[in-house]
Amino acid sequence: MALNSATYTVGTAAVKILGAQSNPTQVILHNMVKSSNEYIYLGGSADITINNSIHLDEGDDYQFVLQPGNELWAISDSNRTLGVMWQVL
Repeated sequence: MALNSATYTVGTAAVKILGAQSNPTQVILHNMVKSSNEYIYLGGSADITINNSIHLDEGDDYQFVLQPGNELWAISDSNRTLGVMWQVL
């Protein structure tokens, strides 16, 4: 399958980063902001908030496999830029 990439502006309203696929999807995320305490929070659509979701520190990467049927959402407390690369396996 093809390797895909995109950037997303993540703000105070949750944004769908990747929709559900029928196959596993390899995902690499990068918080493109380099300032201190500029977090992007990650989770599912039903429960994502800045208070209960894991966060991606500024300038950091995170890699994982998104399982079939799951979606990836992101939110922040201000506008941030999230870089994403993914490949459906």
